[in-house]
Amino acid sequence: FTAFNDCTGGIYDTFTMAFIKNFIVVLVWLLLSYINGSVVATFFRHQIFYEDPRYILFVHMVINDAVQLTVTIALFVVSYILYTISVGVCCFFILVAVFTTRSTPVNLAGMAMERYIAICYPLRHAQICTVRCAYMLIATIWLISVLPDITDLFVTLATEPLSFFQTNVFCLRQNVFKDPVLLYKRHAFDGIYFSLVFLTLLCTYLRIVFAARALSTERTSANRATNTILLHGVQLLMCMLSYVSPSVEGILNIIFPGRILEIRFVNYLIVYILPRFLSPIIYGVRDKKFRKYLRRYFFFDEED
Repeated sequence: FTAFNDCTGGIYDTFTMAFIKNFIVVLVWLLLSYINGSVVATFFRHQIFYEDPRYILFVHMVINDAVQLTVTIALFVVSYILYTISVGVCCFFILVAVFTTRSTPVNLAGMAMERYIAICYPLRHAQICTVRCAYMLIATIWLISVLPDITDLFVTLATEPLSFFQTNVFCLRQNVFKDPVLLYKRHAFDGIYFSLVFLTLLCTYLRIVFAARALSTERTSANRATNTILLHGVQLLMCMLSYVSPSVEGILNIIFPGRILEIRFVNYLIVYILPRFLSPIIYGVRDKKFRKYLRRYFFFDEED
């Protein structure tokens, strides 16, 4: 999560530009909150969804994305209004943002595996993909997402005096978790996470493609499953943008000198905001069964 005012270089937005940027992100947050709220309400109001592991994993990702979006936008607004906050409060916001960001690709892998089992092992799908298994998978996702990064807090507690948590800082991860070892650990875990998720998506996609060629009666379902996993792949690539965005910012700053604040804002919209539109689209709009109930919240007609 990058700074939106360049505090090191003494570069700040004008009041008008700061107002426009904050207005845009808050407006986007309101729009996405309505979409995500409609999806979650549709899920919990109809038994056919919360008894289906596929939709349980889907709504978990929607809620996860909603929390991640709310936290990052709160940090964005705080960076302009308060500028600095206490280290203790910053730790909470940073850890929640990191946990929810890290759980998204793992959730994508779980959803891809569910589609793989549904297409390639349809007779065993009901036995393997149960509601209980879905909740066990969600618990595992959070365990995998929390454990690597909660150590950052423990290391900081062990190396920094308690008075450090009462000081005010500009809320960036590197300003709170300052031990250089943590940076190397973070890069190692990020590489492992995304490599495993990428391989999972690739393998499930290829297996479903091969299954689609062999099937004659379920070809449509298999094709839709491959398209869904492709969209999951797009989501994963967008998640990975957050790890290359600092390098991209540096290159763009060389090409467009003096535009670092505008570059960071556009980068924020593309990397942290845009991917949050995909989750409701993949199942909320593309899925006919879910769209049938979701359409009451919007002004679109159900397709045949």
